[in-house]
Amino acid sequence: MKRFAWRLVKFVLKAALFVLLLTVGWVFLYRFVNPPVTPLMVMKYFEEGKPIKKEWKDYKNISGNMKLAVIAAEDQTYPLHKGFDVDSIIDAIEDKNKGKKLRGASTISQQTAKNVFLWPSRTWTRKGAETYFTFLIETMWGKKRILEVYLNVMETGPGIYGAEKAAEIYFGKPAKNLTKGEAALVAAVLPNPDRMSPGRPSDYVKGRQAWIMGQMDNLGGTAYLKGLE
Repeated sequence: MKRFAWRLVKFVLKAALFVLLLTVGWVFLYRFVNPPVTPLMVMKYFEEGKPIKKEWKDYKNISGNMKLAVIAAEDQTYPLHKGFDVDSIIDAIEDKNKGKKLRGASTISQQTAKNVFLWPSRTWTRKGAETYFTFLIETMWGKKRILEVYLNVMETGPGIYGAEKAAEIYFGKPAKNLTKGEAALVAAVLPNPDRMSPGRPSDYVKGRQAWIMGQMDNLGGTAYLKGLE
């Protein structure tokens, strides 16, 4: 019995080490190599038959307005935290305990980890894996790389991924030329890109656009991005 238990422990340790090396190597590779596809893209392609429309653009070829817009909309403390916005998490838990609707508290880093490495799910296992990958990308990539990847894999419409394709399809221009208003429109639909469109914005989306633009001003404009350097 003792021999079996020891063999089991050795097997578990070896499996854990294998997973650790595999995931660390995967994350390290994507520090330099652009992810060719994400689990979400693949799942939607096979489940919904939506063709994948994407075109990668390096950080320097994406408008500062677009970078600031997603930060203003999704994660205003992005340059300051280490992957997790603790205050927002606590607020979300308190709201849930008060019976209010559960609201998201995921940072751009968490969303990037989820989009690039994991499957869409709300299980605790997936959430734990998200936390692990968030720690890895914060440690190995840095803020600029995380934001660059996020801006290239975010879903902005049915089968549409990344700032470049969004700019091309909705506004007929490259992502580096997006105006403040256009960037805010793209960021406004990120919570539900299947139902909201920057090309045909509803009154709700226009309201979010106005709010995001106000937040961009409050953050000090694109100078705020210097905190990522």
